Amino acid sequence: MVSGLTVDLEAHRTCIKIPTTGYNELMKAVNKSNEHVLAIGACFNETADSHLICVQADDGQYQTQAISIHNQPRKVTGSCFIIFSSALKASAGYLAKSSIVEDGLMVQITVETMAELRRSLREMKDHTVTCGRLDQSESQELVCVQWVEEKCTMFQKSEYKENGKIIRWTEVYIMILTDSAEHNRLTERIARAFCLALCPHLKLLKEDGMAKLGLRVTFDSQEVWKEFGSNGQPLPAQYLNALNSVLIPVIHSRGRKRDGEPIVMELIFYILENIT
Repeated sequence: MVSGLTVDLEAHRTCIKIPTTGYNELMKAVNKSNEHVLAIGACFNETADSHLICVQADDGQYQTQAISIHNQPRKVTGSCFIIFSSALKASAGYLAKSSIVEDGLMVQITVETMAELRRSLREMKDHTVTCGRLDQSESQELVCVQWVEEKCTMFQKSEYKENGKIIRWTEVYIMILTDSAEHNRLTERIARAFCLALCPHLKLLKEDGMAKLGLRVTFDSQEVWKEFGSNGQPLPAQYLNALNSVLIPVIHSRGRKRDGEPIVMELIFYILENIT
């Protein structure tokens, strides 16, 4: 798992975006992996309009599906992992082969291509793998590995408006901080998800005297806890389904870190009148 790494699946092109801040994590994956297989977990892709999921049917078999995130036509689909395997023989007639496996992507490449890919990763260089048959250039697909700079602004997009009200993220408290870049990104995603989930309910919340809201998330090596409250009391149950459906995927996108320190983060939000 590399923090901030995402996979965009598009027509005839797949883009693996690796933040430069994740170089050390990626090198751990490269160094510990089998020389013939490189498997990397990806983060939840918030910029995609759909995402791969794996569903177990009644017969016990697993099937791949894609769910829409924003009820929009599928242009970019997120993937949960990417696997490069150097099991492809040069005599097979393929440059490389890509296929969806469960909720991720498998790319079969030659031993030579694997060596080139690992070299590019170690040198933090972009790399492109061309997939398809040698004799069918018109149907070839590209798998592109790109290094990207990720901006970590703590209060980016911290305000959302709906129905004449504004919900604004105003404060954050993080205890036991070890990797500030990772936690900044995670905190931003949690704050954004919290605001979006409550946007349809801002008017009712403010009318009921819940203009100041708090969210506490606790991570440890075994479990994740989350609490929502206002005025020293938990939020009413009527808001929990909306919050859980949006927050749970974001919170669990971090993954479990067995050897990491426990983390407790508290976020404070205010609901204000939109007078513009």
